[in-house]
Amino acid sequence: MKIFVLLPRIPYPLEKGDKLRAFNQIKQLSKHNEIILCALNDDRKVSEQDAFRALQPYCQSISFIKITKPQILLGLVRAFLKGLPMQCGYFYNRKAVKKIDALIAKHKPDMLFGQLLRVAEYIRHKDLPKAIDYQDIFSYGMKRRADIASFVTRPVYNMEYRRLCRYEAAIFDDFDVRTIISEPDRALFPHKKRDEILIVPNGVDHEKYHPMDCEKRYDLVFTGNMSYPPNVNAVEYLAYEILPIVWKTLPDVKMYIAGATPDPKVKKAASDKIIVSGWLDDIRDAYAQSRVFIAPMRIGTGLQNKLLEAMSMRLPAVTSPLANASLGAKPDEEILVGKDAEEMAQHIITLLTEKEKAEQIAQAGYDFTNRVYDWGKATEILEAAMTAIAGANPRVRPE
Repeated sequence: MKIFVLLPRIPYPLEKGDKLRAFNQIKQLSKHNEIILCALNDDRKVSEQDAFRALQPYCQSISFIKITKPQILLGLVRAFLKGLPMQCGYFYNRKAVKKIDALIAKHKPDMLFGQLLRVAEYIRHKDLPKAIDYQDIFSYGMKRRADIASFVTRPVYNMEYRRLCRYEAAIFDDFDVRTIISEPDRALFPHKKRDEILIVPNGVDHEKYHPMDCEKRYDLVFTGNMSYPPNVNAVEYLAYEILPIVWKTLPDVKMYIAGATPDPKVKKAASDKIIVSGWLDDIRDAYAQSRVFIAPMRIGTGLQNKLLEAMSMRLPAVTSPLANASLGAKPDEEILVGKDAEEMAQHIITLLTEKEKAEQIAQAGYDFTNRVYDWGKATEILEAAMTAIAGANPRVRPE
């Protein structure tokens, strides 16, 4: 099967969740299919040459389409006037339409596969078998952001929430295959046929993320793209609500905030006890040098890859009910879950002071991720659904 994969961002380097998911799905799908990759690029800092080298082993063809700031601005204006989500307007422009149409005409794929609703406008009306990876429930994630936004910005978030709700439902019937990461996200989906959406979870590269012997320089670690609003919110929650409680009992505890492009709010939280790293060449170093992983997520949706990576490296983990709803680990057995700052702090103190408990949670979490989360098994669900739809299409070529 020849699959045309359309992405809103180049899936390399793997510092963001959508990039990680796209890269690994491409890698797995390429084992039995021809991959024609087309990725939009709004980031001048991304090395297209490095990305090409990383993706070339898995793709028959690779095309990157630059989108400029003037194109983004025009797209946002058009989206606003048409009542479309800003998420769509940001990534959509007419020059890209022509290039994408030309690539589809040239390669004649058997299946179109778009990641995130951000690229749906490019392919939703094509007369070919189509799949869309909603990934997360964007509308509800926006609602959570609106709930904690300032008086000034809340109306903007609420407007985007309403538009996303309408759009998520509107494109549902345009695609033959729809996927999402977790059951909690699917349950929130704004469509009466939400049960038709396939759950395709993320996985972990267990060969890469494995236990490593290393000197422990930090007591706690939190990782991720530090310009992503849910991560910024989590850092502020840690710095100003959770850690002050921990320090009353354990005054020397050090926290490591590891991840690319730290927001000014993240940098402001830095101190002699909160170290902000910025970009790391190998994020595994952050996990390996720390005793406990914490992901106190309060907003956002979807499965937290950071939790999977940390637990696969055999770190005991603490998280929120929101994050664990998608993860599905057993509280108090495979992970510790805190509903507020006080509970989070007490869990941290427990893991840092009770070695036997920390070992038990670390081992159970490690066993859980290795048993449940695997990119190969997850992508098989997607591939089977694509094959079933494309198989009914006379354009599909025999294997």
